[in-house]
Amino acid sequence: MVRRPEPNLIRWGIIGPGRIAEEFVRALDAVGSASLYGVASRDKARAEKFASDYGASVYYDSYQALIEDPRVDAIYIATPHRFHYEQARNCILGGKPVLCEKPLTVNAVEARELIGLAQTSGVFLMEAMRTRYLPIYQQLRHWLDEGKIGAVSGVTSSFGFKFPRDPEDRLLNHELAGGALLDLGVYNLSMSQWLFAEPAESFSVQGLLGDTRVDEHDEITLVYPGARTSVFCISMTTELDNELTIYGDGGRITVHPMFWNATQATLSVNNGLSAKDETRTVRREFFATGMEYEIEEAVRCIQDGLTESSRMPLSDTLDTMMLMDQLRSAMGLAYDFE
Repeated sequence: MVRRPEPNLIRWGIIGPGRIAEEFVRALDAVGSASLYGVASRDKARAEKFASDYGASVYYDSYQALIEDPRVDAIYIATPHRFHYEQARNCILGGKPVLCEKPLTVNAVEARELIGLAQTSGVFLMEAMRTRYLPIYQQLRHWLDEGKIGAVSGVTSSFGFKFPRDPEDRLLNHELAGGALLDLGVYNLSMSQWLFAEPAESFSVQGLLGDTRVDEHDEITLVYPGARTSVFCISMTTELDNELTIYGDGGRITVHPMFWNATQATLSVNNGLSAKDETRTVRREFFATGMEYEIEEAVRCIQDGLTESSRMPLSDTLDTMMLMDQLRSAMGLAYDFE
């Protein structure tokens, strides 16, 4: 399906031409109201190659030069999350709307300052949590609102792979704020929050810190008001099932792998022990990579002059960051640069 161009085209600049930025650009092709304009990297050769590969009009070896380009309407930040705070802050000070990869920052202190700066400056800011916008989760919300599985009591999920052990890779790099919680578990936390729509009351966590001093395998239980729970495992050492299941008193909904970028879910309705259960699986395919839906939301907000998205409010981002701070503290994980 081809999407028709819309008025007020938003020209995007990208900070950090890596793998996730490549997904972002492919998704831009499915959004009629947005286009790639420029890219910046501290490595000029990388920026030049990215611009050549993906058709950017300009490239810079300075982030600030991209921010100051008056033809850039909005900026997507795709660097390791240790650098998100500084780069997003500079964008906001430069008056440029920001879509920043998750997690927004490393900790709640940084997140709170960025959010306050964006709000007082009247500049749009949004954490790029693609999962909340995926078509399959809109189907989930429809099922939940219809009461298909009754009152929700809990959710289980997992996100785990056996990653190569490269201590220089950002996932294991302490100086780059590596670790399973910030990189993987942010999805489990954000979707738990999306489901229950309020902060957790308490938690328990078991975290395994590896020889590079980042968490490599975590098992976490969150307790929400009404004794509802979210139980999940995240791992950089073990391949897990990578599903998310929501349980109610009348059935369950399972989002199939990989739940954070899924296209398929199964509704199982329990009609009682004497009746046959109803099971239905649906697919909701992407136009492109799955990132197009969060881009569409960011573009809509920017075009409407909003400073945040009601579907991914900054209060949700801050609540998640505060909870991750607490979980890291319980694990004994603090980054040297904090």
